[in-house]
Amino acid sequence: MATTKPPSDYSEASIRVLKGLEPVKQRPGMYTRTDNPLHVIQEVLDNAADEALAGHGKKIKVTLHADGSVSIEDDGRGIPFGLHPEEKAPVIELVYTRLHAGGKFDKGKGGAYSFSGGLHGVGVSVTNALAKRLEVSTHREGQVARLVFSAGDVIEPLATRKQAEGDRKQGTTVRVWPDAKYFESAVLPGTELQHLLRSKAVLMPGVTVTLLNEKTKDAQTWQYKGGLRDYLMQTLPADPVIPLFEGEGFADGGSEAFAEGEGASWCVAFTEDGQPVRESYVNLIPTSAGGTHDSGLRDGLFNAVKSFIELHALLPKGVKLMPEDVFARASYVLSAKVLDPQFQGQIKERLNSRDAVRLVSSFVRPTLELWLNQHVEYGRKLAELAIKAAQTRQRAGQKVEKRKGSGVAVLPGKLTDCESRDLAHNEVFLVEGDSAGGSAKMGRDKECQAILPLRGKVLNTWEVERDRLFANTEIHDIAVAIGVDPHGANDTPDLSNLRYGKVCILSDADVDGSHIQVLLLTLFFRHFPKLIEAGHVYVARPPLFRVDAPARGKKPAAKMYALDDGELTAILDKLRKDGVKEGAWSISRFKGLGEMSAEQLWDTTLNPDTRRLLPVQLGNVGFGETESRITKLMGKGEAASRRELMELHGDAVEVDV
Repeated sequence: MATTKPPSDYSEASIRVLKGLEPVKQRPGMYTRTDNPLHVIQEVLDNAADEALAGHGKKIKVTLHADGSVSIEDDGRGIPFGLHPEEKAPVIELVYTRLHAGGKFDKGKGGAYSFSGGLHGVGVSVTNALAKRLEVSTHREGQVARLVFSAGDVIEPLATRKQAEGDRKQGTTVRVWPDAKYFESAVLPGTELQHLLRSKAVLMPGVTVTLLNEKTKDAQTWQYKGGLRDYLMQTLPADPVIPLFEGEGFADGGSEAFAEGEGASWCVAFTEDGQPVRESYVNLIPTSAGGTHDSGLRDGLFNAVKSFIELHALLPKGVKLMPEDVFARASYVLSAKVLDPQFQGQIKERLNSRDAVRLVSSFVRPTLELWLNQHVEYGRKLAELAIKAAQTRQRAGQKVEKRKGSGVAVLPGKLTDCESRDLAHNEVFLVEGDSAGGSAKMGRDKECQAILPLRGKVLNTWEVERDRLFANTEIHDIAVAIGVDPHGANDTPDLSNLRYGKVCILSDADVDGSHIQVLLLTLFFRHFPKLIEAGHVYVARPPLFRVDAPARGKKPAAKMYALDDGELTAILDKLRKDGVKEGAWSISRFKGLGEMSAEQLWDTTLNPDTRRLLPVQLGNVGFGETESRITKLMGKGEAASRRELMELHGDAVEVDV
């Protein structure tokens, strides 16, 4: 007798293809902040700011209407409303209804935007998808065009008319009614909005930014002629120790390393008291989580101050200066211009572009070095501040050292230790194999990075008794190197002898590497759980591919690294969009870490400014649930439940054969 398939069966009809703006409505948190609608409003504001940044506008006006809607008006070029040559639809409609459609991709010579915050062509289409209603009108070429949407769909098609006598010549007005169901709170945070608008005015001297509240009839206007300096002076927690250090630097057409116009402007103050003020921007986008441009500023400041201290022989014997010592009391506003910025996530809170470290540092360092040597008395004050911070840090480290006692085990011979004893900055990398260990030793920062090479596969310790662990040489060496004895989940181990703030697992980006990673994570979860709980265990993510790209337009030849196939595809797509001919690039695949040179390993995996390091956390599942899952995966007598798990979820895994 034939059996009918149950309705829950997985078949061709089970696959759902999301079209248009559906992905945004299904998963809004992947595209924007959902605590309140500020970020979707910011997407529209950023477009207005990009017009001003490109030199086509001088005014931005934001109105909070009584009905809860928000409008943003600019005097830029206005969005084109003619038919798109390929899509055969009005361009203005595509901008608001298609993900990955916009003018910011066109960054070649003569493109609409050379420098912009908009990158993905996702921004305002997300605003539209999450709005009950959105009205847009654009003034250009003697005409006014208007279009109205609801939940991302056109409800009033494009209508155009000739400009009347009172109309402005050019510009765009967008009015948005955010849909409250997508946000935890429908209320716009007033202080954050004001801060955002004020920062736009600061970063674009001469541009007037206005905020009008219809309910309260309040109006605020910001226009800064003094730029970053005025702004920082108003927000400093205390008087600076030395006069404000400000400057700017941008690459010219003759630069081989950077595109013309790339660079930064900055203003830095050093204070002895109060919480430092730190704000950074890339192409006017606020990067609240910092990123590689901040790292470039830190690097430039540190090297300039260190060079001044060495030149004048100011460093007391036994004191070692670190970047944090110079940076600890620094307040700053930094505005970087990057031609093709890479951000972490759609809401662009952190800049990830590797070259931005070198870009900002290359302008900051020589400018500060020159300034310090022209103002030696101020240079000495700054040096004094940094040396004092270094001495305080070293004293704190010595206190911990004294509590260690004399019965310390002898460190393993294959451990290449670091020089610093400062727990907050020290890292140890557990590296797969001696050849990779050799590259890591040569490429590391010997001040604060230690290397412990491991031979072969580590023992599966899930069912090993604690008193038998030290019979295994590799595990004995790991425990002695990190300075913590094995313990259980309910124990209270003594972590005062911990020698490194970060214990990083570094294995190849292939299947064998993943296996070693799993075995080490099993060891830490089973026998060093308090290290995971305290946030000391990390997994390094080395890349699998390197792409050598030729020079393209304003951009010089470059080496790009991809973590996996997905990132490789994205890099190649980007090169094609930049006009690079198919096959003009070359792709190398790293079989293992041992194939990387010391310099490549530093750039991709060890450098704190450009590496990818994942913290190991338990998440929301809890200890007991995690324990039962690992038992299924690592237990010797669990073959049947492992098989069941693979049959149920095997299709979710991509295997690199």
